[in-house]
This record gives sequence, structure tokens and C-alpha cells, in this order.
Amino acid sequence: MDRPDGVVDFTPDPTEFPFESRWFESTVGPVHYVDEGAGPTVLLLHGNPDWSFLYRTIIRLLGPEVRCVAPDYPGFGLSVHPDRYGYTPAEHADIVRELVEHLALTGMVVVGQDWGGPIGMDVASRSPERVSGLVMGNTWFWPTSDRTTTAFSRTMGSWPLQWLITRRNFFVTGLMRRTLQANLSDKEFAHYTDVVPTPESREGIAVFPREILNSRPWLGELEKRVAETLRGKPVSLVFGRKDPALASDATIARWRREFPDAGYVELPGAGHYIQEDDPEACAAAIREVLAAGAPA
Repeated sequence: MDRPDGVVDFTPDPTEFPFESRWFESTVGPVHYVDEGAGPTVLLLHGNPDWSFLYRTIIRLLGPEVRCVAPDYPGFGLSVHPDRYGYTPAEHADIVRELVEHLALTGMVVVGQDWGGPIGMDVASRSPERVSGLVMGNTWFWPTSDRTTTAFSRTMGSWPLQWLITRRNFFVTGLMRRTLQANLSDKEFAHYTDVVPTPESREGIAVFPREILNSRPWLGELEKRVAETLRGKPVSLVFGRKDPALASDATIARWRREFPDAGYVELPGAGHYIQEDDPEACAAAIREVLAAGAPA
């Protein structure tokens, strides 16, 4: 469909992102998503400061026999940047749930990394009957109080860093660029820089670090709900170990306590952005969970 009013004027390079752009009219405005392939459904949820472009190689690897649905949260990618919206993970989860209900997705494998983990676990735990499995990597879903993530939230939420994030696109050009282990071309990386061309368009990116601490009550409720609704689902954990925060031994151990039967894939050479650093391993883990959750 044609690009709706109110979204970022950015067109992905079709050689890098060869998917049809679709928009869903959510309660806060048009939300961009891709919906590729036909077959068992995989819901692919991004983190910060990226968008559905992050999953482009995984979608290709999974092929046309898997239905891949990858939305951009409001304020990210090609979605609306709405007024009177807080850009919190709870709000994003509500919008993703609207999309899931609009598309009537069932039997889906929910995939999440970074903030896509808590958002995906919220969506899954509120509608466990729609979920056949989970693939989670370099993420969490509980209130965190460890020194590294607490310091990150406070530092990135401080006035000077918030100014750098919104005025200088520091989260993308600084943190993300240095954190990536994959050697992206300038044309590829421009899909992360150019989709947020103004300080106003980077507001969602600036909010997420603050929410590590500010969303602790929401994460506490989520932690309890996950234990009540998602245990017993097929789960695969995929962790790039060159991520000092969200791939720490303590984080991985916590996941494995919550889901003792989960598969575990360790990526020694991958960092935080596992979808860029090792998309083949991510796609393989998704296929394993799809097979485990398929009807007998």
C-alpha cells in the first residue's frame, strides 16, 4: 500500500530490504510491518534503536514456507511517531498485541531481542493460546537491579546523554555502530541512521534506556505472568557472548532457571545484535522451535 501520512519519509533500498511495506491503523496511528511467506507464523520483535530491517536476513533464510511478521513500534522504523505517546515498552506491547489480533495470528513463535524480549513476553503471556514457542536472545523480562544495566540506564537517561541521543543520533552512530560485530556496508547501516533524521524522530530511542529502571513495576508484573502462562512452551535461547550486559552469565542462568528445558545456543563471536552478527544461528533456532511446537 502507499505510504500513509504521518510516517517517516524514508524508503528502504529494495536490494537490502526486498519486502512489501504494510501499515496497520493502530489506536495511535499507522504502524509499519512486513508480512512475508506462508506457513507457520513467526513474530519478530526488534529492540533499540533498530526496526524490522534488523530481521531482513533471517526472513530470507527462513524462506517462503514460513510466515514472518515483523512490526516497527511507534516511533521506530517506518511507523508513525505519535503525539501523546510515551514510547514505553508497555505501550509498545499493547500496539503489537493490536496487530496480532488484527492479523488473527495463532500458533506463532515469538522472537525477541533487547526490548523485543520483554515486549514479546508480554504479548505471549497475555495470549498464550496463540503461542507455540519462544526464541529469545540477549534480553530479559524481569526487574533488573544488576550494576551494569542500572548504570547504563542512569547514564543514558541523564540529560547530557539524552541530548546526544536526540541531537547527535548517538545511540545509532555511537553505541550501535561500535557494538556490531558484523561488518555492515555504509548502505546497510544507513537504514539505521537515515530512518531517524531529526531529534524529534529519535524520542523513542531516548526513552528506552530510561525504561530499564522506570518500567520495573511493569516488568515485575510480567515476570509473574510469564511463570503462570508460558512454562512448558518450547523455548530456545540464543546469546551473543560479546554483550557484557544482556549476555552475562547471571542473565543466562536466570533464563535457564525460568525455562529449564530450553535449548541454548551460545554465539562466542556475536555481540548484542545477534540478528546482524549471526543470522544463520538465529534462523536455525527458530526452525527448531517451529518443529517442536508443530502439531503432531
